[in-house]
Amino acid sequence: MTAQVSAPRMGPTQRPNAVVLLLVAATILASSVAAAIIGGYRINLTPSEPLGLWRISALNRVVSTGDLVFICPPQTPVMREARARGYLRFGTCPGGVAPLIKTVIAVPGQHVEIGAGVTIDGHAIPFSDLAQRDGEGRPMVPYSGGVVPAESVFLHSPFRSSYDSRYFGPLPVAGILGLAQPVLTNAL
Repeated sequence: MTAQVSAPRMGPTQRPNAVVLLLVAATILASSVAAAIIGGYRINLTPSEPLGLWRISALNRVVSTGDLVFICPPQTPVMREARARGYLRFGTCPGGVAPLIKTVIAVPGQHVEIGAGVTIDGHAIPFSDLAQRDGEGRPMVPYSGGVVPAESVFLHSPFRSSYDSRYFGPLPVAGILGLAQPVLTNAL
């Protein structure tokens, strides 16, 4: 004959203690997340840039090509469709989307051409070939190209499936939150 051992049951006084501990833990977690957001830290969960913890640092100068930036996309029909398709994640930008992390590859006055890939002022951009369809087989409509307007930037990520200016065109500089600096990422 074997003896059965059962787990001790919570008594009436232990249940409130467990609830209080759970509430304290949830409050600490929520406070930490809020402090990180307010402090300019973001977690990137997209493959457009290395996964992990990033910091937004002030951009105290005019944005230029090569800058890696955090930017809030404007609330346009193209961006609302991108959100509906799942290209944009939930976040703190207007419209409830997360800031994008992208590299500025063209600034006002530069000419963008879209073909099989992107060219800026006649120079081909590496890793800029366009996808004809997204991961669910839906057609991807590329930006038509043209001159980057004043107070706008053209953005890119070398990740082939990135949703960037190849599809939505230039974005307003006013949406830039700052430079994106990796803190703890999976980059080699």
